[in-house]
Amino acid sequence: MMMKYKDEKYPSAKVVNGITMGGPRAHFRGMGLLSEELSKPFIGIINSHNEMHPGHIHLDKVAKAAKDGVRTGGGIPFEVNTISICDGFAQGHDGMCFVLPSRENIADSIELYARAHRLDGMLLIAGCDKIVPAMLMAMLRINIPAIMVTGGPMKPGRYKGENYASYELKEKVGELLKGHISQDEYLRMEEALSPGPGSCSMMGTANTMSVMSEALGLAMTDSAMAHAVDGKKLRVAKASGLRIVDLVNEGIRPRDIVTQEMLEDALRVAMSVGGSTNATLHVPAIAHEAQLKLKLEDIDEISRTTPYLCKIKPSGNHTPMDLDEAGGIPVVMKELDGIINLDRMTVTGKTFRENITGRENLNEQVIRPISKAYSSESSLAILKGNLAPLGAVVKQTAVSPSMLKHSGPAVCFQTEEQATEAIYNGVVQSGDVIVIKYEGPKGGPGMREMLTATTALIGMGLGDSVALVTDGRFSGATRGPCIGHVSPEAASNGTIAIVENGDVIEINIPKRTLNVRLSEDEIKSRLEKIVHPQPKVTEGYLARYRNHVTSAHEGAILKI
Repeated sequence: MMMKYKDEKYPSAKVVNGITMGGPRAHFRGMGLLSEELSKPFIGIINSHNEMHPGHIHLDKVAKAAKDGVRTGGGIPFEVNTISICDGFAQGHDGMCFVLPSRENIADSIELYARAHRLDGMLLIAGCDKIVPAMLMAMLRINIPAIMVTGGPMKPGRYKGENYASYELKEKVGELLKGHISQDEYLRMEEALSPGPGSCSMMGTANTMSVMSEALGLAMTDSAMAHAVDGKKLRVAKASGLRIVDLVNEGIRPRDIVTQEMLEDALRVAMSVGGSTNATLHVPAIAHEAQLKLKLEDIDEISRTTPYLCKIKPSGNHTPMDLDEAGGIPVVMKELDGIINLDRMTVTGKTFRENITGRENLNEQVIRPISKAYSSESSLAILKGNLAPLGAVVKQTAVSPSMLKHSGPAVCFQTEEQATEAIYNGVVQSGDVIVIKYEGPKGGPGMREMLTATTALIGMGLGDSVALVTDGRFSGATRGPCIGHVSPEAASNGTIAIVENGDVIEINIPKRTLNVRLSEDEIKSRLEKIVHPQPKVTEGYLARYRNHVTSAHEGAILKI
């Protein structure tokens, strides 16, 4: 007595076929499924909807549209939720220690569910910094048919006729403390600068990774810049639901799409629009899950040979909405034709070239043609030297020309909070180089981002005269001469651990160098005598993370 309900080509056949699977079938029937539905593909709607998170608060509606698409396409959707942490709420305290580590937790949780329940395919729905890369990592690790559905940017905040992103409030703190703006004006800006759902209105990590999703061919055309409140976002979600059923039946998997060349081209697209420094953590981690390789040196070479086409906040004054209205990522890719290969296959079943046929640049002030590029190099630069033997990263497109080369005395701190207090209290002076150590993946632990410190520099008028160097990381909102991901980190006996107040730090971004003016013998001598601080945590998830996380230059992935 076979009791075969489903073709054995579907992984979910293991759950519904055979006389011994009466229990699972009873569960399905108890949830309202008909016998006829048991034969259809089971699609996991992996949703990171969250009611304490502007980037994810609307994803219940996105998931509904996606589920409608799956049903219309002939599949059965099952919505499953995973966590999503907002970097904004974790700023400036030890909550930020948990944000980057959540990436691995999310990816692991999706793998556990998808493999345990034998899903046939997945739609993964997310909108913000660590959640989108986590889902891309999970897609490529599990390698069943899948489509990424990004939540979309929020509308820019409007105040006195100007467009703002929420990170700019942090930059206003210095103006408030110096009396340049009133408390009432600051509060009015609070009410205006985060106007609704979506990822922050800038080319931060969230939107950078959404661009990567589309440019990797793992999301539908126009998905990255379709705004959270736009009906286009719901249409993209519904179309994704329709398409995933076809992908399952065609047997097309993420690793069939994401080749080494596709990965590198996608990074070019993200950097051409001023992508975040955090891409240097997430893209190598994604490559690792795809069984590919991407080193910091590769990222630097790609950046050196990719023109800079879009100045989106924080690097310029344009917003993601401007980018969307100009034609979005399809037009950016069209402008890059010849530098990237548009004849690669995507989840749509068509090539990029086929997907963008007929698209035109609607605003060359926002998306510049290559002939009018802002520069021949794009957003990221990888620096090396005796202070960062394994590399460090800076968003060079957000650095003023006067600070591309800089030497100055180190002012050292062991936490972001110490540095921020010193900035606001006038301890840090023009020409200084702030050094924040023990904030790396192990030392943090969790590699906090230093947005509170970097925005303090801007607010206090030091953004063009003070550099910041850290083994921690930065928000995609960071601008100025801020160099992060210094590897090896202080907790791993990196040179940054032995830098002292007054040591001269030499930065040369065009030459890609980062050095401390000390002899090799002096560095060696100091390292031999160093006494590291005690670990900040000794129990729970962060203690496990600290023991297994790799260096930032490897993507801060977990060792198996």
